[in-house]
Amino acid sequence: MSDIRPSPEPDPVPGAEHTPARPNVEPLHLRPLLPRRQSPWLVVEVDGSAAGHGALVWALREAARREATVVALAVLEAPDGDPLEGSGRVLVRAHVAAHDRLEAQVLRAIAETGVHGRSRTAVVERPVFEALIAATHGADLVFVGAEGKTLLRQAVARPPTPRRLARGA
Repeated sequence: MSDIRPSPEPDPVPGAEHTPARPNVEPLHLRPLLPRRQSPWLVVEVDGSAAGHGALVWALREAARREATVVALAVLEAPDGDPLEGSGRVLVRAHVAAHDRLEAQVLRAIAETGVHGRSRTAVVERPVFEALIAATHGADLVFVGAEGKTLLRQAVARPPTPRRLARGA
């Protein structure tokens, strides 16, 4: 017969009997890591004109090529006069009507291009649109939010480099 004995209990860690119990530890929530280079966004003003439709069609095709997202914008003009006068319902109706027109124009462009799942729509007021346009013309645009401030500035253009021709060309 073999002599089977239970294994002895492990030796306690020195000083363990004096360690206080650990309180419940909350998990650490980290912000998700973003890819080094995010997917591009193409912002298109859609105003109902033929040129606006052409720009939207081009942007959808370019978004499919570059794996980008198109944001189709309808720009809502501010009403004349004091914004505190009159009914806010008029503004809501104008916003909904502009959004419906925009959605119809985007659906028409999607049917023409066959590019699905690459577009979003938004109705913005004229001051927001003007700030975005100013940024395209070199103005600094600072986004301020709960997580901090971010400066959007145009990239410095590289000077054109002369193309070198191969010998004998």
